[in-house]
Amino acid sequence: TAAATSAAAPATSAAAATDAATDAAAAETTAAAPPESTAAAAGGTAELTFLAEDVPAGLDGDGPSAAIPTSQAGIVNLAEPLVYYKVKGPNEEGVNLLDFGFSDANFEGRLAESWTFDEASLTWTFKLRQGVVGCGGATFNADDVIYSFARAKSNSGQAPIGAFLANVASIDAFAEAFAEGPRELGDAVVKVDDYTVTIKQAAPNKLLLPVLTIFGLGIYDKETMESKATADDPWSHTYNNNENFPSFGPYCLEKWDKDREFILAANPDYYGGAPNVARVTWRKVPQSANRVAAIQTGDAQLVQSLTPREYDALRKIDSVKVQGTLGNNSLFVHMNFKSPPFDNPKVRQAMAYAINYDQIIATGYFGQASKWLSHVPSLYPGYAQPTTQYTYDPEKAKALLAESGAQIPGDILLSYVAEKESTLGPIATQIKSDLAAVGINVQLDPLPQTQYGDRQLVKKDLAFALNDQEKPIGVDAGYAMLLFFVSTEAGGLNNMVNYSSPVIDEAYKAVVNEADDATRNAKLAEMQETLMQDVAWLPVVEYKTQWAMAQNVQGLTWHPDNGVRFKDLTVG
Repeated sequence: TAAATSAAAPATSAAAATDAATDAAAAETTAAAPPESTAAAAGGTAELTFLAEDVPAGLDGDGPSAAIPTSQAGIVNLAEPLVYYKVKGPNEEGVNLLDFGFSDANFEGRLAESWTFDEASLTWTFKLRQGVVGCGGATFNADDVIYSFARAKSNSGQAPIGAFLANVASIDAFAEAFAEGPRELGDAVVKVDDYTVTIKQAAPNKLLLPVLTIFGLGIYDKETMESKATADDPWSHTYNNNENFPSFGPYCLEKWDKDREFILAANPDYYGGAPNVARVTWRKVPQSANRVAAIQTGDAQLVQSLTPREYDALRKIDSVKVQGTLGNNSLFVHMNFKSPPFDNPKVRQAMAYAINYDQIIATGYFGQASKWLSHVPSLYPGYAQPTTQYTYDPEKAKALLAESGAQIPGDILLSYVAEKESTLGPIATQIKSDLAAVGINVQLDPLPQTQYGDRQLVKKDLAFALNDQEKPIGVDAGYAMLLFFVSTEAGGLNNMVNYSSPVIDEAYKAVVNEADDATRNAKLAEMQETLMQDVAWLPVVEYKTQWAMAQNVQGLTWHPDNGVRFKDLTVG
C-alpha cells in the first residue's frame, strides 16, 4: 500500500537512518561504470504491448500518486538514477536477479560513472558520466543532480519520498526537510565541477548506495523542470505529476492517455545504447481475465498481475511462458495490538498454530509460494530465520486459546481488499475454516481498496486482516523493520498493527550506526527473533512475483519495486 510500498511517510529525525557501517577497507573505493547490456548496445525496432491493471496515475516522485506501483513503474522507465544494482544472472525460470548488498561490487554506475568514499569525512565523491543526452535534448551535468536533491529537500510535494530516502541514508541535514523553517540544500550535496558532485553523510551509513537506486531519487532534467515552474509551483510538481518526468533514461514519453494508455519511445541518445524494444504500448486492462485472453491470442506480449490460478493455467500453454521469482511479495495476517483479543500474546500464538500453511501454498498459490519464516523478505541482506516458528497444529492452538483466558467474540471479522477477491477470497475462506476447527468463528469482510488502506494506514483500526500488498523497496532487513515495527516514537513509519516493543526500539537504535557487519547482522537476527516470538504480525507465505509473456520475449529482470524495466527486454 501507499506508505509501505514506497516508504512515503516522512522521517522525523536522523534516527530514520538505518545502519551506519561502511567497510573499513573501503575508505577510498571506485566502482566501475556498467557494461552496456547486449540489448541496449544492439538497439532495435521491436515493439511491445504490455497490459497491466492500470497505467501510471502520476509521475512526480514526491507526488500524490508516487505510492502506486504502476506510477513507480512509469517513473523508473523514464528517470535515470546515479547508481543501480548489478545483475548477477538468471534464476531457474529465466528471470534475471540483482546482486543485492552494500559494497561497491554490488553496484554499477548509471549517471554516476564512478565514486569514492572518504571515511574520515563521511564524504562520497561521484564522477558523473559525460555526453549524456536527455529526451528533450538537454545535456546532463552536475546541475541536474544538485537540482534533484534540492527539490527533494524542499519537501514541497505531497509525499516527501526523496527527502525521506535521503534521511534514511543519513545524508547530512536532510532531517531539516521535516522541520519548520528553511529547507535549502546547503552543503550536503555540492557541485565540485560540471561532472563531479559530493554527498556528505551526517553519520556512517551503508544505505547510501541502496537508496540511490530507488525511484524517489531519480535525476531530473533541471532545464526542462525549471521551464515549467510557476510562482505557486516553483518545483514544477504539477507538470511533473501530470505531464512528464524529464530525465536521461532509456525511454521518452510519447503519449499519456490518463487512465487508459501510456506509450514510451526509446531514447535514441541513451548513453547505454538504444534499447532493443523501440516502442512500448502500455495499456490499462482492469480485468485479469482479459489480460489472460490477450496474451493467449498474441494481442499482448507481456502481462502482469494475474491471479495464481491464471498463471498456473498459462504455464500449460505452449505459446506463452510464465516466469517468476520469490522476491519481496508476501502474505501475512494482521492482528491489531489495540484490538482485543489480539492484545493477548497467547491468542496471537494460537492463530499462528491454527493456520494450514501448506494448504494455502498448494491451493491458494498453486505451489508458487513458500512458508514465510521471518518478518522480512528472505533474500534481503540481514535476513535471519528465527528459532521460533509456528507450524500447523490445531491441538496446540486450542490449548493456547484455553490458557489465554481471553474472551473470544462470537464473530471475528477478517478483512481484506475486495478488489483482490479472486486471489485472497479463497485463502480467506480457508483461514475461516482453519479457525472454525479450533473454535473461533470468523466472518469474511472484504473492503474496497481505499477504505482498507485508510483504516490500515491512517486510522489503524483494522482488528484482523489479510494483507498481501506490503513490501519494503529498500533492500535491507533493518530498513524493512524500520518501516513496519519500530515504534513511531523511535522513528518508525508504518506500524499498522500498533505494535510497540522497547526491545525492538532499543535494538534498532543499536543497529543504526553499527559499523561491523557481523555485529549488525547478529542484532538484526535478534530483532527478527523478537518479532516472531511476539507474533508482531503473522507471516504466512512469500509468494512469487510472476509475469506471462510471449515466447520471444527475453531478459525480464526482477526489481525490488516489482516494476518492469523495458530496457531489460529483447523481443524476437
